[in-house]
Amino acid sequence: MAQPDLKYQFSRLNIAEKLIVVNVVVFIVNALVPFLLGLQKNIIGQWFELPNDIVDIVFQPWSIVTYSLFHGGIGHLFWNMLMIYFVGRIFLNLFDAKRFLTVYILGVILGGLFFIFGYNIFPAFFDVNASLIGASAGASAVLIFICTYLPNQEVRIIFFNVKLWMVGAVLVVSDLIQLPISNSGGHLAHLGGAFLGYLYASQLTKGNDIGSGFSKFMDSVVNLFKGGGKKTPLKTVYKNKTSSYKSSPVSDYEKKTHQKKIDAILDKISKSGYESLSKAEKDFLFKAGKDN
Repeated sequence: MAQPDLKYQFSRLNIAEKLIVVNVVVFIVNALVPFLLGLQKNIIGQWFELPNDIVDIVFQPWSIVTYSLFHGGIGHLFWNMLMIYFVGRIFLNLFDAKRFLTVYILGVILGGLFFIFGYNIFPAFFDVNASLIGASAGASAVLIFICTYLPNQEVRIIFFNVKLWMVGAVLVVSDLIQLPISNSGGHLAHLGGAFLGYLYASQLTKGNDIGSGFSKFMDSVVNLFKGGGKKTPLKTVYKNKTSSYKSSPVSDYEKKTHQKKIDAILDKISKSGYESLSKAEKDFLFKAGKDN
């Protein structure tokens, strides 16, 4: 009885919360199984962490993504999951789960590539043997995406309201400053994720979805495991002035009216911030995000 209940509870979570659950479960399994079996502490993680040696990567190419599921300690896990949770709340009010996952995974991949190239291009790292773990690159990608897409939205940090672009700027500058001090590989990955988030959001505001190809690839993978079921097209709540509708006139009119209202609300957010919205507008935007 407990198993179906857990499955039901998990299905009710949004994509950010599901990512948090997966990361926590992996952390527990990675720590508990080796301990109980008396095995080497990193016996599981070594197969999923991202090495800096290109030759080693050839033998475990999956690590360009799987490294993000493993963490070095409670503190490492806690702060990454906290960022994913709070940024996810803002992101999923504007876009759907698929776009969140696209930005997150692409951020993980680019963060991994920054780590690999950094350690193989810059002489400072030539004699260093390192590996990368943690969800920071993906979390940074989602955060910088939002900071770029809604730069003037204000968020509350302790006693002050600050604009999102300031939060993003502090994060990037902090990584640059700490790069030569400690955890260089981690900071390279953060910068890679941040660059992806910035590029994706800045292109999206111009009408270019640079993640559409990757999103279709994810669809094909999901459909493969589902036995080739019918594909589900990407549904996203964002400003789109070139959308076309193939439906009945009534349905066409309703969809256009709905989209115009979303566009008007997003315009208001970009000019005056999220807090300038009325309760009705916030409720409408939240419902639009849930419907998609």
